Amino acid sequence: MESLKNKVALITGGTKGIGYGIAEALLKQGAKVVITSRHEDAANEVAKDLGVKTNAEAHVIGVEADVRLLESQKVAVKQAIDTFGQLDIVIANAGLGHFGSIEDLTSEQWNQVIDTNLTGVFNSIKASVEELKKTKGYYITISSLAGTNFFAGGSAYNASKFGVTGFTQAVMLDLRQYGIKVTTIMPGSVSTHFNGNEPSDKGAWKIQIEDLGQIVIDLLKMNPRTLPSKIEVRPTTPPSK
Repeated sequence: MESLKNKVALITGGTKGIGYGIAEALLKQGAKVVITSRHEDAANEVAKDLGVKTNAEAHVIGVEADVRLLESQKVAVKQAIDTFGQLDIVIANAGLGHFGSIEDLTSEQWNQVIDTNLTGVFNSIKASVEELKKTKGYYITISSLAGTNFFAGGSAYNASKFGVTGFTQAVMLDLRQYGIKVTTIMPGSVSTHFNGNEPSDKGAWKIQIEDLGQIVIDLLKMNPRTLPSKIEVRPTTPPSK
């Protein structure tokens, strides 16, 4: 995509953190953006904020949608088409984490992580694939370095992100015959509110959400003959242990 002007992007979990940073970057490039949240008020409020912030009020809407439900994702896709006429980019970003030993992890916590982080990515792609065939679009999933590096207390989160990484790479092979590009981004420590973190100056060493927004822009503008299908992203200089 040489220009992102008037391209239409759907971003799951776009009201904060990485999704918000990507939405802002796309709007600044002239794209039209649909952000989703399980909470309608939050989706609408953040869409309004982003529109004002980027001087693109007519180019962004918020939609209530739950990635855990395929039908909900189909509704979000339909709203994107009804509003902006097409769909070119899907950023499967929505995610959460529960951490703790397998002795303490509950089945409810396990299901919540897997259903959101992994099944949610499946639903986001399944609900939109016919539309992206029309536009020869681009899927970007947000995995994690936890999708290749396991750690104690991370059984549910590791399983979900290992799954996202493998799923995305297989989907890339499935869909490239249609001219659809597929990439997974695997960030390390990012300065967001994830897992109760509070962004502050102390986290200046971390990856910032605008950095990931820039990576997405760079991917979308990559020469179409070239596909970076899996990208690991780390802070340059983490604190010494």
